[in-house]
Amino acid sequence: MCATIWMMTSTASNDDIAAALAAVRQAAALCDDAQGRLVAGETLTKSDDSPVTVADFAAQAVVCAVLEERLGDVELVGEEDPADLADPEQTALRNGVNGLVSTAFGRPVTDAEIDRWIALGGAAATGDRYWTLDPIDGTKGFLRGDQYAIALGLIEHGRVVLGVLGCPNLANPDGSRGAVFVGANGAATMYTTNAPGGIAVRVDDPDDLSTARFCESVESGHSDQSQSAQIAAALGIHTEPFRIDSQCKYAAVARGDAAIYLRLPTRADYQEKIWDHAAGAFVVEQAGGCVTDVNGTPLDFSVGSRLSENSGVVATSGRHHDDVVAAVMSVLG
Repeated sequence: MCATIWMMTSTASNDDIAAALAAVRQAAALCDDAQGRLVAGETLTKSDDSPVTVADFAAQAVVCAVLEERLGDVELVGEEDPADLADPEQTALRNGVNGLVSTAFGRPVTDAEIDRWIALGGAAATGDRYWTLDPIDGTKGFLRGDQYAIALGLIEHGRVVLGVLGCPNLANPDGSRGAVFVGANGAATMYTTNAPGGIAVRVDDPDDLSTARFCESVESGHSDQSQSAQIAAALGIHTEPFRIDSQCKYAAVARGDAAIYLRLPTRADYQEKIWDHAAGAFVVEQAGGCVTDVNGTPLDFSVGSRLSENSGVVATSGRHHDDVVAAVMSVLG
């Protein structure tokens, strides 16, 4: 069952939309400037072995600072922790973060300011209203010079009401590079570098399921690609999948580059994090698509920082969602 019925009962204010769009645009510009210019010492590895760069910390600082400036006190559940910058051996990382944030704001900033902004992302995923942020979703894609996303969502009463995706490297139909997607109040809008205003986007909803295109992760560790191939075959889909990093996959489905995105569980106990899906899933829903877990259950953002009531993700353009879920369940057993 699609969760798009929520759009009629939950809305985002114009102030929230404007602040989120400004924050993600500024973070996207920072990340675009940083990508490809990373130098030795500006990358570390977190305890879960995922890479983190100066841009992850800097982007979280910028998003939190812009939201606070425009909206006042905000509750935000972010991915990064300023404690990771406290190690004296991370001087180069610290200096790199400071340089990016200072450039973004056009003035020198202090390490204390940066730490406070990053720490704003330390809120608990509880309460009636909070933001959730992945400052760089798809860090490995970022490091390769490929796709990544700045993903910002607003959750009210356990439901996403606003999603903003910044995709600085995404190629656009008009020949430009880079787009920001906003999902809110029953509509999805794309902003590109060449367009004077926003462009409404809708999913591509093919009559014939066999003509639909899959979108899946570049990193095989993020989803079981062999099972995806079995599911595609069961649905009569034989075209090569559209492989792309990060929540840009959601953007691709929202604007019709692909019609199906699967994130299949790679192990039984894995629980998806809310910042990895809140913004992207909502953009797809607002573009007319459908997002559930592999069992057809709507994603539940009311139970904390992880989607503990769900397993995996199935995002489609909508018309054939039940058929896709049925194929997924038949393959997963």
